[in-house]
Amino acid sequence: MNKIIKKPELLAPAGDMERLKIALLYGADAVYIGGSMFGLRANATNFSMEEIREATTFAHKLGKKVYVTVNIILHNLEVEQLFSYLKDLENAKVDAIIVSDPAVIDVAIKKTNLEVHLSTQQSTLNHEAAAFWKERGLTRLVMARETTKADLIEIKNKVDIELETFIHGAMCAAMSGRCVLSNFLTDRDANRGGCSQICRWEFDLKDSDNKRIEAEKDFTFCTKDLIMLKHIPELIDIGVSSFKIEGRMRSIYYIATVVSIYRKVIDEYCNNPKNYKYNKEYEKILSRCANRESIDQFFDTSCNKEYQYYIGREEKSNQDFLGVIKDYDKFTKLATIEQRNYFSKGDIVEIFGPNIETITLTLNEIYDEDNNLIEVVRHPLQKVMFKIDKPVSKNCLIRKK
Repeated sequence: MNKIIKKPELLAPAGDMERLKIALLYGADAVYIGGSMFGLRANATNFSMEEIREATTFAHKLGKKVYVTVNIILHNLEVEQLFSYLKDLENAKVDAIIVSDPAVIDVAIKKTNLEVHLSTQQSTLNHEAAAFWKERGLTRLVMARETTKADLIEIKNKVDIELETFIHGAMCAAMSGRCVLSNFLTDRDANRGGCSQICRWEFDLKDSDNKRIEAEKDFTFCTKDLIMLKHIPELIDIGVSSFKIEGRMRSIYYIATVVSIYRKVIDEYCNNPKNYKYNKEYEKILSRCANRESIDQFFDTSCNKEYQYYIGREEKSNQDFLGVIKDYDKFTKLATIEQRNYFSKGDIVEIFGPNIETITLTLNEIYDEDNNLIEVVRHPLQKVMFKIDKPVSKNCLIRKK
């Protein structure tokens, strides 16, 4: 008898409306966004209340969901604004809010009809904590990034509550974001949306006599990124309800690439678990859209020195993302492209997007907006055209082969 596999939710970040639409079109089941208040990404564009209403309308038409982060730690001045803000979110028909402060949880559950998910900022790692939060009316726990496989299994076996776990993206050098280095060194509060990422800075090392230790490169305690691609079947079998991708500040190319790859792996396993085979080529695609190394972090281990950089870190700016398809004429087969990185005649490129197989082609002819043949595309957001024999749609992306 075949076991029944419940397909988990794929949850993607969205820093603005463009990224929200890309995430949902490329295969996310839900997105999480920040509103104009009470969120932990002060440097993101974030969403006005009108935009949140637009976002929920767009998502719900696709049968998908929108969650809003309300996860800062409140000070007294903000408590007065909280209730009206939560009611506005309720009226905007958001599907859930993500919360860390117990005061916000209490107000949301007692005075609104909002579904409440516990933020990773609460660092939930054990079944007793899971039971505690369930008793207070929460429906889902976003697990700490430090959660191991054994932790997930025990919590799932002992507490009947949805679990959400991070599967991809940046890690924090502190315990699930509980860091005050940014506060002390830059006066930017990490727990109120202003983290200046001190862990990625470079530092001098000094010995006990206060003498500088000479090394080829300065010291950091920067973590490598998280990748859980090969563990997706295990997480599904454990019964994790939602797989979360980190990165509300990331580009549409990053979001489209990461979402589409995880979508494929989830579907390939759930649709045919007996014959599922891990495709290592997907790892290569993911590595091309990131600028740091990725590793599976705490899942199967307590972590070791290989999971951070310390010295020798090198972050390269990604140049693979070439452009976005804005229009396609099925009669002439000409696609209109908005440029994002330099490319030229003779380049081999790939086109990928929702519901199409990846297309590989050589750019033999490129036209500008006046139909003149050109050799190179070098101007930011330049509009150009070239022929694609197979049909493509708006919002398909182009990358280097």
